[in-house]
Parts: sequence; structure tokens; C-alpha cells
Amino acid sequence: MEERNLKISIAHLYPKLLNLYGDMGNIITLAKRCQWRGISVEYDEIGIGDSLKEHDLYFIGGGQDRQQQEVAGELYKNKDFLTSERDNGAVFLGICGGYQLFGHYYQPFDGEKLLGISLMDAYTVAGKKRFIGNVTVETDFLTPPTLVGFENHSGLTYLQGDTKPLGKVKVGNGNNGKDGMEGARYKNVFGTYLHGSLLPKNPAFADYLIELALEKRYREKIELPKLDDGLEIKTHNSLVGKAY
Repeated sequence: MEERNLKISIAHLYPKLLNLYGDMGNIITLAKRCQWRGISVEYDEIGIGDSLKEHDLYFIGGGQDRQQQEVAGELYKNKDFLTSERDNGAVFLGICGGYQLFGHYYQPFDGEKLLGISLMDAYTVAGKKRFIGNVTVETDFLTPPTLVGFENHSGLTYLQGDTKPLGKVKVGNGNNGKDGMEGARYKNVFGTYLHGSLLPKNPAFADYLIELALEKRYREKIELPKLDDGLEIKTHNSLVGKAY
């Protein structure tokens, strides 16, 4: 990477409400992997009632139904802005409950339908079975091609139209336990049920998101220099194919 004063800005959406199973570790991973390369990081925590401004990357974690209810209305107020950001190339990563709200709606067993912000063509309904355990996903856009993480959800997510899965489930249940797929992607919007935290164990995916965020800001592809990921890769490999 040429010597430049590179920077990305990250918005963490509603972390006081949606932050299950170490989701904050995803933010820490993104920030550290930038800083180790000399890339400056501007970080904003967005709470209920806060106004939004343009960022390169938006992250939202998981939570229970009650927390999702609190966040859903707030997200919907910002739907037009976030849709514009998506279409301008901003990167989005949603985990579990946050992932569900990236779609059209989440229908709980009890209670009213929670409207999502339709960043991707997907919807979620509550299932009768809870999916808990380790997950291995085979992708076609990462090297190495696997994602590993931990799922704990009863929501059943279904993809439609131009929204595609992150990959095929090799271990675990994924989006709905039926179609063999996990996660979703549309443009630079990514959703997944993988907690654990996700990105510390999947450095290739973390770097992929950083590269997309840099491309959004600078309107050119910027290749990241390699890091010594020996420990991260060892951790990743130890979980590939491992059932709960």
C-alpha cells in the first residue's frame, strides 16, 4: 500500500441495546486491523435519538426481541438516509437481530411485525426451534473460503431477488435450517447469524470489509498490506468443520 494518510469512519448503531455474544469484538477487530496498517479510524456510537451522518461502514449487533423492538422504529426513521448510504457504496454488517432488521420485516411469535429498512430483499419469521451451535460456511469470495462462528437464533430468514447468501452451510443450520445457506449480501450490505465474535476468527472477511470501506471513501481499490495472522488463522482453522 502506498504511503498515504488513509482513513475510514465507522458507525456503531445502537450498541447499548444490540450487543450480544461479544459483538463489540467486531468493532475492535476492524479498528485494530486498520490501526496496525496506519489507517486512521473515526468511530461513532449511535444511540436512540442521535442523528446520523455519512460513514464508510455501519455495524449493528444482535439482541433479543425486546431490544429489537426498541431499535426497529429508530432504524426506520433513518431508512431513507441508510438506503442512500447503501447506494453510495457504504458497507453494512448486521449480526443476528441487526441482520433481521436489514430485511423487510421480522415477525415474532407474539407481538406486532417489526418493520425492517429493506437494505436487502429478505424477511424473517420466528421459528419453533432454536438453532444453537458452531457454524462453518463455505464462501466464494474469501481466501481461505470459509467463515466460522456461533449461531443462537430461532428466527428463520429467507432471501429473495438479487440478495444472495454469504455461502453454503457445512456445519450448522444457517438462515433457516432448510435451504443450506447462511447470511446474506446485497451490494455492500452483509448480514449473518454468526456471533462469537465473528471477525476476530475470520480476518479475511474483516479485511474484505475494510477494503470495501476504503473503496467507498476514495473511489478506488486499495490493496491492504498483509499482517501476521498466524494466531487468527490457527483459531479459524481449529473451528472449521467443528460441530457444537
